[in-house]
Amino acid sequence: MRARLFLIALLTLAPALGQEVVLKLDPAHTSVRFTLSATLHTVHGTFQLKHGEVRYDPATRRITGEVVVDATSGNSGEASRDRRMHKDVLESRRYPEIVFTPDRVDGAVAPQDVSEVQVHGTFRIHGADHEITIPVEVRIEHGQVSAKTHFTIPYVQWGMKNPSNFFLHVSDKVEIDAATGALP
Repeated sequence: MRARLFLIALLTLAPALGQEVVLKLDPAHTSVRFTLSATLHTVHGTFQLKHGEVRYDPATRRITGEVVVDATSGNSGEASRDRRMHKDVLESRRYPEIVFTPDRVDGAVAPQDVSEVQVHGTFRIHGADHEITIPVEVRIEHGQVSAKTHFTIPYVQWGMKNPSNFFLHVSDKVEIDAATGALP
């Protein structure tokens, strides 16, 4: 899910090289976290990156590739809640992947320091594609690239079930925080 910021890391290197940059994301150095507000408490959890590779052309600011998150890895730390999330909301057996496919970048990435850019693309979740633009902070220090993002997914509007019941009201949007320290 939210796993869009990783693509931005490659933006940073492209201007310095003046040619297409390829960035392979390392699942061990990438985190995808979610936060869901509810009446009695706030739910925090994680998803695992399966794989990701993006290509950035600094001349056109075009990005291609994909970032794939394992929908079946969603974990909030509460087994019964997670079973319900996978069965009733994500239907992760039927839709085991969440995929972000970037197509363009708005903004420029500095060869050193912190840059803010907007990454536009398609977010596929629960079997449907949704156009989205994600804000990404890219940091380049001593040749090391990292990126992070925070964005909101309107999961109910996008066709997924709200797990609210008579006693518990759950937000119809989920907050995503993702970060990567992947290097090209």
